[in-house]
Amino acid sequence: MEEITDITLGGEKKDYVAHAGSPLKEGVAKASRDDLIMALKTVCDPEIMVNIWDMGLVYKLEQQENGNVYIEMTVTSPMCPVAGVLPEQAAAAVASLDGVGEVEVKIVWEPAWSIDMLSDEAKEMFELF
Repeated sequence: MEEITDITLGGEKKDYVAHAGSPLKEGVAKASRDDLIMALKTVCDPEIMVNIWDMGLVYKLEQQENGNVYIEMTVTSPMCPVAGVLPEQAAAAVASLDGVGEVEVKIVWEPAWSIDMLSDEAKEMFELF
């Protein structure tokens, strides 16, 4: 079940946390880090149409032995209209994987996102425009 707390709206830098998933059943193998990254790459910023991983929005990706996953991410700006949507989507995408338990995605504001955080792939995409 997804749970959202402290929504960030109107440019205010409030805590924002999204939860998804349920405890991983005993004996189930954990998903790989590559699988977690691939799931995050399915979540795109709808204004830019680049995934959150290649945008450099994911700052921390930790997986515990019990399969739970903790993610810290940011958005391009405190005024970002999808600040409340992207963490929900990231939590749901990762939680949908086999081998993942509970997922927590927290918005962080430091360091502030900049275009320099784009992956090489994303930079190449922007050069096409």
